Amino acid sequence: MTDKTQNTMWGGRFAAGPDAIMEAINASIGFDKRLYAQDIAGSRAHAAMLAASGILSEADADAIGEGLTAILGEIEQGDFPFSTALEDIHMNVESRLRERIGDAAGRLHTARSRNDQVATDFKLWTRDQIDAATRGLEALIDALLGQAEAGADWVMPGFTHLQTAQPVTWGHHMMAYVEMFGRDLSRFRDARVRMNECPLGAAALAGTSFPIDRHVTAEALGFDRPSANSLDAVSDRDFALDYLSAATICAMHLSRFAEELVIWSSAQFRFVALSDRFSTGSSIMPQKKNPDAAELIRAKIGRILGAMVALFTVMKGLPLAYSKDMQEDKEQVFDAADSLMLALAAMEGMVRDMTANRESLAAAAGSGFSTATDLADWLVREAGLPFRDAHHATGALVAMAEKKGCDLPDLTLEEMQSVNPAITQGVFDVLGVENSVASRVSYGGTAPAQVRKQVARWREVQAGWTA
Repeated sequence: MTDKTQNTMWGGRFAAGPDAIMEAINASIGFDKRLYAQDIAGSRAHAAMLAASGILSEADADAIGEGLTAILGEIEQGDFPFSTALEDIHMNVESRLRERIGDAAGRLHTARSRNDQVATDFKLWTRDQIDAATRGLEALIDALLGQAEAGADWVMPGFTHLQTAQPVTWGHHMMAYVEMFGRDLSRFRDARVRMNECPLGAAALAGTSFPIDRHVTAEALGFDRPSANSLDAVSDRDFALDYLSAATICAMHLSRFAEELVIWSSAQFRFVALSDRFSTGSSIMPQKKNPDAAELIRAKIGRILGAMVALFTVMKGLPLAYSKDMQEDKEQVFDAADSLMLALAAMEGMVRDMTANRESLAAAAGSGFSTATDLADWLVREAGLPFRDAHHATGALVAMAEKKGCDLPDLTLEEMQSVNPAITQGVFDVLGVENSVASRVSYGGTAPAQVRKQVARWREVQAGWTA
C-alpha cells in the first residue's frame, strides 16, 4: 500500500494513508465483493444516464460501458485482483476501470457518491435474494402439495402439547405448512414491493446540482421509481431489515417442521422415513440413520435471527444520513441469505423424498382416546346434553377405559350407559378415526374432501406464479 493510493482515493484532504489497523477495520472488500454484479450494473446504468443527460460524452460512456463489461468478465472468471487498500467493491472496480480505459473512468463518479452507490448495490442484491427465496418457497410449497394430494385421506394423530388430541389427516397436516410457507411467500413479496425504489442519484445525502434523470436509472435497474428523499435514500436499510424479518419468520417455520420430521422419523414414532440423501449414519452405531439435514435446518434459525438482531442493533442509534457503522450491515445479511437458501433447498428435498408410513400413522391416530371430542359432540347433538355436561360424561368414560386398559370404542354399550343412559348404539359410528376425520367438514377442517378443496385452491394459486 502506498500513500499515493490512499490520497488518490480520498483526495487532497489527507497527507498520509492509514496504518495497518485502520486499513483492516476500514476495508470491506473481503465481503462486499459479493456485490460486484450489482455494482457494475448500477455503474452501467449511471453512465448511460449521464450520457443521455448530456453530462458525459457518448465516447466516454461507451468506453465506460465496455470497460465495466470486461471487468465483470474478469471477476466471474476469477482473474480480478481485489485490493484491500482500495477498501471496497466500488473503488476496486473504479480503479481497475481507470487502468483499462484511462481518465474517462474518473468521470463515472460524477453526480453520485459511494453513499448512494452502496445503498443501490445492496438493495439490488437484497432484491435478488428475495426473488431467490420466493422461488425456493414456491418449490417447497409444490412438494408439500404433492404430499397432501397423496395422503388426503390418511389418518394420523393430531397433537396439542405433543399429546394425542384428535385425529387428522396427513394431507391436512401438510397443508398446514403450505399455509405457513404461503404467508412467508407473501411477506417476501410485500418486502420486494416496498423496497423497490432506487437510491442512485441521492449522492452523498443532499442530491446533486447536475441535471441528472433519476427516473432513467431507476427504470434501467428495474426499480419502480427513484426514492423521494435523498437523506432517507442513503440512510435507509429498512429493505435489509424487511428481508431479515421475513427470513427469520420463514426460518422459524422451517425449524418447526424440521422438529416434527426429527420426531416423526424416530424409532419411537416411525411416521416417516427420510431418504438416504438427507440422512447420515453413526461412526460407532451401525443401526443409526440420523435426520441430520432436519436438525441443521432446525439450527439455522439461530444464525438468521442473530443476523436480524445484529442489524437492528447497528441501525438503532444512527443519526441521518450515512455513518460508517452501516458498513456492518452486509455480512449478517449475506450469511442469513446463504443459510435460508440452503435450508429451503434441503427442506424441499426432504419433503419430496420422504415416505409417510400410513400404517404407523393410522395405528397412532386411534391411540390416546383421540375420538373423545367426537363422543362429547355426539352427546350434544344426539342426546341434547349441554357441552359442559357432555365434556364431563366423556371424561368419566375416558377414565373408565383407562382403568380397563382399553380405548373408548372397546367399552360396551352398557358400560357407557352406566355413565349416561342417553347413549345409544349410534355412538360407535363416531368413535372410529376414519369417521372422526370425515365428519370435520367445516371450512379448513381435516375432512379429506376439505383437504382436497384446499389443495385445488392452492393449485390455482400456483398456476398464477408461472402465468
